[in-house]
Amino acid sequence: MSSQRLLLFDIDGTLIRTAGAGKMAMERAYMDVFGKTDGLQSISMMGRMDPSILREALKNHHIPWTPEREHVFRRTYFGIIKEEIAKPRDGKKLCPGVLPLLKALQSESRFVLGLLTGNWEYSGRVKLEYFGINDFFPFGAFAEDSLYREDLVPAALNRYHEQYGNYIPDKNVYVIGDTPLDIQCAKPHGVKTIAVATGFHSSEDLADHHPDYVFENLHSTPDVLKIFE
Repeated sequence: MSSQRLLLFDIDGTLIRTAGAGKMAMERAYMDVFGKTDGLQSISMMGRMDPSILREALKNHHIPWTPEREHVFRRTYFGIIKEEIAKPRDGKKLCPGVLPLLKALQSESRFVLGLLTGNWEYSGRVKLEYFGINDFFPFGAFAEDSLYREDLVPAALNRYHEQYGNYIPDKNVYVIGDTPLDIQCAKPHGVKTIAVATGFHSSEDLADHHPDYVFENLHSTPDVLKIFE
């Protein structure tokens, strides 16, 4: 169906702001499992894959990575993120315009919505469920798919094909995110990029990485929909 548009949304900083709930949950899990405080203190998390963040933290503490260690950490983190996301925090919110935009997109059959995120699927969906928007996204690509963000676009396209039974041209696929890494992971695959300055990067910073479109936020649904006319 060549007229269909596939929109792949990042989660943190693009759809929602957790005001540090995710990082705090990871810090607590790291302490519980490995006995180290501030295990992620010096690690950049924006746009990163969760397994990659964990591996860097382990390396910083000279702890060898093993599948078993990652499994225990992940299981612990999944329990803690449910607690942390529910705590009151200044700045915890849906990003501007997200809910009206998602409703508008869902109402038109030409749009298919998915996720493209560095979160593990369970924890990413816990965050989205808290804000009431998880059900907008029937599938996606997640941290389980690869250590490398550039592998997520092919993973998402494979899931689209599995779910809908057809292929979609690259020009009809859009990756929507708030970091340079969101832009960079899409470029090798010839899909389009929409950068949104609702995270920690300004629109000027994002524009330096040459996305197809840049928005300060998603507040104006009509302006976003114009892209797809």
